[in-house]
Amino acid sequence: MAAACIFCRIIKGEIPSFKLFENERLLAFLDIQPLSLGHALVVPKHHGPKLTDIPDESLTEILPVVKKLALAMNAENYNVLQNNGRLAHQEVDHIPKPNQTEGLGIQWPAQSTDMDKLKALFNEVKAKM
Repeated sequence: MAAACIFCRIIKGEIPSFKLFENERLLAFLDIQPLSLGHALVVPKHHGPKLTDIPDESLTEILPVVKKLALAMNAENYNVLQNNGRLAHQEVDHIPKPNQTEGLGIQWPAQSTDMDKLKALFNEVKAKM
């Protein structure tokens, strides 16, 4: 854990939180500055600023816990986000959407596709998988 990381401090109990779920690998808690009622965070206890910095074994339970939270909150419309890096709107090195005015607004500015470039990217990524 990193001394300055707010999530590490919450995990260690240095900062109080509304814990919704906790086990040896994860902590889920309500955001105290929510975008909407029920905005929760599910964080691995292994410190890492980006998804690629977290070991796989610390990630395996995240979506099952998110599913349990969505069911527990009776959430019909919600976002599941994992932002990596400042350009991806990551504010903290780490959401329900009940209606049009609450929650995170996301735009999806689709771009024209160059199929040759897309195929090259596909082949490159597929080879690494």
